[in-house]
Amino acid sequence: MKIAILSRNPKLYSTRRLVEAARNRGHEVRVVDALRCYMNIAAHNPQIHYRGEVLENFDAVIPRIGASVTFYGTAVLRQFEMMNVYPLNESVAISRSRDKLRSLQLLSRRGIGLPVTSFAHSPDDIEDLLSIVGGAPAVIKLLEGTQGVGVVLAETNQAAESVIQAFMGLKQHILVQEFIKEAKGSDIRAFVVGGKVVAAMMRQAKEGEFRSNLHRGGTATLCRITPEERATALRAAKVMGLNVCGVDLLRSNHGPVVMEVNSSPGLEGIEAASGKDIADLIIQFIEKNAKPNRTQTKGQG
Repeated sequence: MKIAILSRNPKLYSTRRLVEAARNRGHEVRVVDALRCYMNIAAHNPQIHYRGEVLENFDAVIPRIGASVTFYGTAVLRQFEMMNVYPLNESVAISRSRDKLRSLQLLSRRGIGLPVTSFAHSPDDIEDLLSIVGGAPAVIKLLEGTQGVGVVLAETNQAAESVIQAFMGLKQHILVQEFIKEAKGSDIRAFVVGGKVVAAMMRQAKEGEFRSNLHRGGTATLCRITPEERATALRAAKVMGLNVCGVDLLRSNHGPVVMEVNSSPGLEGIEAASGKDIADLIIQFIEKNAKPNRTQTKGQG
């Protein structure tokens, strides 16, 4: 097979591992920077041009699209889909999961456990906004944040009001969520490939920090998840329409709650914690499923 990997940096661990796994299984693979692509959007012969040449005859595409380039990256992925190239994750599913508010609304509609969450536009609503989540301490998140950036824990109602007013003064949309104190600064990343949780790790925030992201100094260890946690992760992946994703869960007093569904989860932490060759499992999934016109979520919200 001929596989394209949409990645801005071929030296990133996840990109390198996917290239290595694909080549080890006898496939031809090429790393393509989505931002350097330009597209010919024609009815009968859609094309992608890259560094002066036409990209063609690919069987599958693996999107490793960073949050900051979601708009253009998913446009390039859509073009591959128009060319009947099988996407590991579809453009519509990636867009759905990247929109924090939309993804929470979709998960909520399917009855999947979530932290109590409120959303508002006007600063006049701050007091009521906080009361919805039970008041401080509360977690305040920018809709566009990633890797823990734009996430603040407000210890008091006064602090929460100040943070919310600051974000809203910058014309930013925000979510306010209940603080799951019993999680004690840890969360679970369940790694889903093709409708199975293939590995799970517990991420623990460093001392004095409530965000457990590995980019923020958190540590990861292999963990055994409960049947309820496994079922929640799989349902969340299915609602988003993602074949491969990382589902971030918190252990709350009322069961597992989903924090986020990540459509481009990093491989380094999960491979180190689990000792599993996750990249190889992803390539095996593509081998079984990559067929022209094989898309599942066209037209869904």
